[in-house]
This record gives sequence, structure tokens and C-alpha cells, in this order.
Amino acid sequence: MQVAVFGGGYAGVALVRRLEDRLPEDVDILLVDDSGEHLVQHELHRVVRRPSLAEDITVPLTDVVDRAAVRRGRVTDVDPEENAATLSSGDRVEYDIGAVALGAETAFYGLPGVEEHATPLKRVEHAERIREDFLAALDAGGRAVVGGAGLSGVQLAGELAALAREEDADAEVTLLEQLDAVAPGFEPKFQRAVRDALEERGVDVRTGTPVASADADAVELDSGERLPYDAFAWTGGIRGPGALRGERPRVDGRLRVGGSTFVLGDAAQVVDADGEAVPASAQSAIREARTVAANVAALVADDDGLFEPRLEQFRFDSPGWLVSVGDGAVAQVGPSVVTGRAAVALKASVGAGYLSSVGAVRNAVDLVNEELDLTVG
Repeated sequence: MQVAVFGGGYAGVALVRRLEDRLPEDVDILLVDDSGEHLVQHELHRVVRRPSLAEDITVPLTDVVDRAAVRRGRVTDVDPEENAATLSSGDRVEYDIGAVALGAETAFYGLPGVEEHATPLKRVEHAERIREDFLAALDAGGRAVVGGAGLSGVQLAGELAALAREEDADAEVTLLEQLDAVAPGFEPKFQRAVRDALEERGVDVRTGTPVASADADAVELDSGERLPYDAFAWTGGIRGPGALRGERPRVDGRLRVGGSTFVLGDAAQVVDADGEAVPASAQSAIREARTVAANVAALVADDDGLFEPRLEQFRFDSPGWLVSVGDGAVAQVGPSVVTGRAAVALKASVGAGYLSSVGAVRNAVDLVNEELDLTVG
């Protein structure tokens, strides 16, 4: 029997590691990923200011997994009815049980010129390009525009503002959000704390400001205003992976789209067992992997197919949220919002804890040293 997991992000890696513990040794586990590396996505914004961190937040998948086989390949199609996936090479991967954890791609919503001129923030090379563009903008005393004030956009804007301060440059960072608050979907007091942190660092925050289009020189707003830029990044939303034709299938708490195919992480729109929409986030993906691992194990145990096994239902209960804002951070733990050094330490410990959990202990130490400005003698 073969269990195939497509995607080596948070959801895919967490799932494979749990399957290695839960499934019998005679079950083959295959992890398919286009890069062959696991990227700690929630720390990617740091690379804009600290390029050397790229080495700390990327881990070879062969170092992360134990007995699972790792195959490099870009998945272009998944067919739950056929229990098969197609790779860009033309090869076909057949499975008995499959899990799609391919993450999401940046959504540009068909806004004219935006995809052509803006840089997303999904890969290390994106962070490097944003850095290069912004350093050039600093020389011109210009402006960087970040479209989208979700957590990724907040972190990127904060990082750019910190880079400008370090370079002692009089450049402007403008963060645009079409909705009425930064960090949409979060509690108002968290939103207020995040906005305060951004504005304290000199970020020009414009909420209720939809983007209409962009060209090589400026972003045009719905209001008709043209906002000139020297660097333009876009974190304005997500869509499904190409293998799912850009769709994020809606799944219930069992996270299943077909008889033996599951979708989890940002690739899916998840509604949990309580009927609540689950936010696309790293912590959601990791928690969803627990449920999928249990359900895959149930299907494996009932491989004769005589009875439909009882599958677990996923319930999302977040312990809190963390976001970096330059050298600062904002955390919400239960009803309390924490800022300052305590929030920064919490953010560093969470990042290091995750790296340690996937076996990258040296990377975790380096990340903590960097985040907390520590030196090791």
C-alpha cells in the first residue's frame, strides 16, 4: 500500500512525520515536493533584512523525514477519483491514500498590472528580490508599497521600515488594505495593537483603500489616486495551487475530498466540526495534519474496505496569534495582547521550537540569536 503526500510545507511535513509514527512499516510513504526543501514560511519576511537567515529557515526534506521517500517534482494535477497525481515531467504518481498539502499561491484578483509588476512573498527568491528593489529605492529616497495588510503584509512592511532605519534612509513604506483594518479577521484589540506598532515604526498605513491597477511606476487606487513607488510587493490574498486549478476546495472536519484523498493546509477552505471557518495559517495546517494522520491510519487499518471507518473531525482552537513588526512583535494569548520584548521573545521561541520539531536544532539556535540579538561566545 502506498500513501502519498503532495507538498512539503507545514501541513505536508507535519503529516508525513505523524504517518511515520502511526502507519505499519509495510506501508510505503511518499512525499512529493517541487523544491526538495521545507521552508519556514512565517519567518520568510526576515530574509528581506537578513539574507543570511535563508539558510536557517530552509531544511532539506530528506533531513526532516525518517522512512518516507522524498521525490522532487511539481504536481500539476490531482485526480481524487483516479487516486493519481500528474507531475510536470509527465510522470503519474498513483496512490492508495493521498493527501494534498500543496499550500496556496498568491491571488492577484485580475487587477490589471499587479501580477506583472508586484513581487509576492512565497519563496526565498521573492524576499531577495524585494530586498534588492527596496535597497535601490532607498538610494532614490523613494517609496515601497505593500499591497495587503494580512499578517504577511504586516510583517513585510515592518521589516522594510526597519531596513530603512538601519540604512539611515529617508524612504517611505506604505501598506495598503482594502478592508477597514489591518490583520482582517482578528479581534479589534489585536488589530489596534498591530496598527499602532506599524505606525510607531513610520509605516504609512492606509486601510479602506482598494487597489485598482498598477504599472511600472505607480499603483492606482480605486479613488483614482496614483501612488508612485520604487518597490512594489503584493501579499493581498491567496488562491488554490495550480494542481487544483487555482481552487481551494471546501472540506469539512474530516478534510476529505474523495474516498481516499484528503486536502489540508492553505490548499483547502476548511470548515471544522463546529461549523467554523478555519484561517489559513501555519498553526492551522499543523493541527489539521493531526486529524488527517488519524484518518489515514483508520483507512489503512480498514484496507479490506468492508466497512467505512469512523473518521475523526477536526476542531480548531487557537492558543493565540503572533506577528512580527520590524524589531518588535504583537502577540495575542487568550484574551490578552502582548507587545514589546515579551512578544519578541515569544515569537522567537515559537520559531525556534518549530525548527527544533523538524530536526533543525542548529538553525533554531541561530534564529533565536538573530531575533533576540544575542551573541554566542
